[in-house]
Amino acid sequence: MMDCKKALSETGGDIVKAQEFLRKKGLASADKKADRVTAEGRIGSYIHDSRIGVLVEVNCETDFVSRVDIFKELNDDLAMQVAASSQVQYLIPEDVPEEIVNKEREIEMQKEDLLSKPEQIRSKIVEGRIMKRLEELALLEQPYIKNDKLAVKDWVKQTIATIGENITVKRFVRFNLGEGLEKKSQDFAAEVAAQTAAKPISTVGKEQSASSEAKETAQRPAVAVSAALVKQLRDETGTGMMDCKKALSETGGDPEKAQEYLTMKGLSTADKKSNRLAAEGRIGSYIHDSRIGVLIKVNCETDFVGRSEKFKELVDDLAMQVVACPQVQFVSIEDIPESMVSKEKELEMQKEDLASKQENIREKIIEGRVSKRLGELALLEQPYIKDDSVLITDLVKQTVAAIRENIKVRRFVRFTLGETVEDTKTGTEA
Repeated sequence: MMDCKKALSETGGDIVKAQEFLRKKGLASADKKADRVTAEGRIGSYIHDSRIGVLVEVNCETDFVSRVDIFKELNDDLAMQVAASSQVQYLIPEDVPEEIVNKEREIEMQKEDLLSKPEQIRSKIVEGRIMKRLEELALLEQPYIKNDKLAVKDWVKQTIATIGENITVKRFVRFNLGEGLEKKSQDFAAEVAAQTAAKPISTVGKEQSASSEAKETAQRPAVAVSAALVKQLRDETGTGMMDCKKALSETGGDPEKAQEYLTMKGLSTADKKSNRLAAEGRIGSYIHDSRIGVLIKVNCETDFVGRSEKFKELVDDLAMQVVACPQVQFVSIEDIPESMVSKEKELEMQKEDLASKQENIREKIIEGRVSKRLGELALLEQPYIKDDSVLITDLVKQTVAAIRENIKVRRFVRFTLGETVEDTKTGTEA
């Protein structure tokens, strides 16, 4: 009330001018708070049609403010802003690397419309154009999606003035479903050709295979499989009726062995599908108490499967798995850089407990320890949080067998509130 009264007094009772006065005062107040430490805040996400995903961290001064509605709304809207601004790559123009700025300057200097201009004017025009380009790349310079007369940075300042605490937009990441697959798409024709190429038929091999199959069938006693047992196995595994019946026949009607048989058959099927192109899928996220957030991209072969409940469940569970495994940094062991592998080997070789060992034994122990350490860093090597007897790599293979399409866990990123940008965990498939 007192601020409103003062504003009206200062502007001669003009409502419009009083609003302007208050806005300027609010922005000035926000600037004064800019140096205050922001150690709290929240991590939020926005997923658009499962094809675009954004993870964002916004910091404030206290946990109390991080939980108020106006701050939550700011966090959610910033994530949506990033999703809507496909050209945005940085927070502010100053974050754009110098090499990109120099390249933009070089391009502008060579444009024909500037060649006839005096050097001084030419430089000013170039600088103006570069600044405009850099602002296009910066989140805080974008027109706010809910009010395009307002820049995002001014909207943040208005929120600072309202809540009375400093706010810092710390970082964001955006995933697009199809990005990074251009190279794989180019090989699609070759892949189709390879799959459809005529394979040489070995008559001898076929005869031997048929002979051994006939022998096995003759030796195996016929087992009567009841419809109730088939139904029970189907309910427990989600596998087709005919596959369940065959599994029970092959295992003498033993439900446990039949489940094992189906699992092995499923993993084998998954391995056969592993080279098929997976360009569809979905992007998912999981936020734990607004303090840990994960964004993950998982690909399959068709949009139909990408929207199925089974596939959605897998993506959600994988995102939750990454949150639960803070040590995980990569999708698979193969994605770990050679430099990191060499460093781990070097550390193990210097350990005192191996000094007295023979060289060949020492090497085996080192390989075992390094392998174990690398497994701890890879998502696919983790025990599944809902069933620790199953590894994530086998969970994925089981889903491949169930949905009958190839699946690729493509990449993930994990934000933990307050960590440095350098500590951000990002896993990308090699």
